[in-house]
Amino acid sequence: MTPTSILYDQKYQEIALTVLKLNKQVNTLSLSRLFVIVGGGALLFYTFQLESLPLVFFSFFALLFLFAYLVRKQSKLELQKNYFEAYLKVLANEQAMAEGKSNMYDHGQHFEDGAHPYSADMDVFGSYALFAQINRATTKQGIDLLASWLDKPLQKYQILLNQEATQELESESEWIWDFQAKLLANLNHKLDIKAFLTNYFQDRNFQFGNGFMRFYIKAGPILFLLALAGSFFVPKLAGIATLLGLFHILWALAKAGSVGLFSSRIDKIGGVLGSYAEAIQSIERKEWKSSSMLGIAGELKQHQGADSISLAFKKLAGLINNLDARNNIFVGVFFNLFLLWDFRQVLAIVDWKNKYEHEILNSFDTLAKVEAVTSLAIWKRNHPTYIDPIILDNPLQDKINAQGLYHPLIPINQVVANDYNSMDHRIALVTGSNMAGKSTFLRTVGINAILAYAGAAVAATAFQLPIYKLISYMRIKDNLNESTSTFKAELNRMKFILDTVSLHSDSFFLIDEMLRGTNSVDKYLGSRAIIKKLVRLNGKGMVATHDLQLSSLQEEFPRDIKNYHFDIRVDEGQMLFDYKLKIGECKIFNASLLLKGIGVDINENIE
Repeated sequence: MTPTSILYDQKYQEIALTVLKLNKQVNTLSLSRLFVIVGGGALLFYTFQLESLPLVFFSFFALLFLFAYLVRKQSKLELQKNYFEAYLKVLANEQAMAEGKSNMYDHGQHFEDGAHPYSADMDVFGSYALFAQINRATTKQGIDLLASWLDKPLQKYQILLNQEATQELESESEWIWDFQAKLLANLNHKLDIKAFLTNYFQDRNFQFGNGFMRFYIKAGPILFLLALAGSFFVPKLAGIATLLGLFHILWALAKAGSVGLFSSRIDKIGGVLGSYAEAIQSIERKEWKSSSMLGIAGELKQHQGADSISLAFKKLAGLINNLDARNNIFVGVFFNLFLLWDFRQVLAIVDWKNKYEHEILNSFDTLAKVEAVTSLAIWKRNHPTYIDPIILDNPLQDKINAQGLYHPLIPINQVVANDYNSMDHRIALVTGSNMAGKSTFLRTVGINAILAYAGAAVAATAFQLPIYKLISYMRIKDNLNESTSTFKAELNRMKFILDTVSLHSDSFFLIDEMLRGTNSVDKYLGSRAIIKKLVRLNGKGMVATHDLQLSSLQEEFPRDIKNYHFDIRVDEGQMLFDYKLKIGECKIFNASLLLKGIGVDINENIE
């Protein structure tokens, strides 16, 4: 077991014991509530027999308050239990991913785009792709932000800020687990809470109430309680209390439709908003050290005397949950009888919206930033041998220098690291045998560049590069819907590559076996012509090919093109691959051996 796996396992055992303890406490409270219901019913029956209205009232309300206390206490324990169960899921997910299993967070399939300059070829989005390995965001804003970092290079200053934030967060395992657990309720929540609240706040129902209602919800409950208390001493006041209570109930019923419209759209997200509040509070209370995290957390700062963003979230979550109490007929009738509960909560939400709307909506973007950098920090913590790349300033002059570079999606016990330096050329022409590693090497350079441009750690011992405009030509497919053949699709993609190189001097191409959809002669001649054009355009990049003849281009363009290769070693008829990048053209090919392995001998005479 790796030190990281041991850390996850130890914490998992600790939290599992806490969950077990909380389950026992919740079960005890459930039994206590049952006892209050059964015993309370018997007590009320007995007090009715005594024909004492004050005693009946006293017994009823005493039992009601006792039951409410038990419900509230159990609710708090349930929230704690849910939090620690989410904590367990967070840890279990990390353990599962270490074993090669799927990530429970969003895999980003909806970001897949075959027309993208590189993401489809580099396995950026989709199951077991790069995003699926990195992502720990649950909110739509967090998922979208992280995807945008992998979809397009950031500017250098933002890359450095992400690196700085990652460096601070990677050692904050406890804080990260707590943060993840608090937001896990959003994992399968399909609703975009920010968009929902934005639309909800514009609803015409926020015109609810008037001056009389605002005055009476303060004065009415006091009058009712005074009349009720006075009835113990002046029996005639019981009639006034009854009339006031009846008025409260009937008024609430008359407005039930309006209140229902107001609450029906929001009453399901109170718990989710509570989780946002807890997560934001974690950001607010943490003593950050890096300028990057201080800057992000500073976006949540309010002017002196104002409530914190987390407290504002908690207030809204509490108001929504309070309003949701009306859905319980027994509780709703009781609260409206005494407190005009529905009106009080609706007007409180209206006031909350007027006070906090702008700050709350902006805080979703701040939370997204923390989710995204936290994802990068977990990526780095889970891969302690990865390093932060050095981002160079000038893509026109600076070169790639990689040492110990390998593909981050290949299991660590199977990877082979390679060195590469582009100081003395602009185009690397990589030849080699089938399955020797050409395509994988191009993807290795590409996917690590994508990580570098997002501010993430890369799979290398050293890696420096400028910010290039990445473009690739690898997985070319036909399209039956558009009546596009493979060769036509290849031509379209190659035109895109050439146009991009022509227009953008900072582009860097990764081309794997071009023009596969045509005959060998045209393939060779076409490939040769394309590489020459890329040279004339001052293009930078890599080309992998089986056409050994293309290696002669180095002689024509010694300052621009350099030959590399992957080869094999044949030992007693067995092909042995070392997957090591070597300088020069390939001399050994393996197609005949592969064909012989399936019973086809290309040297056999045809009769």
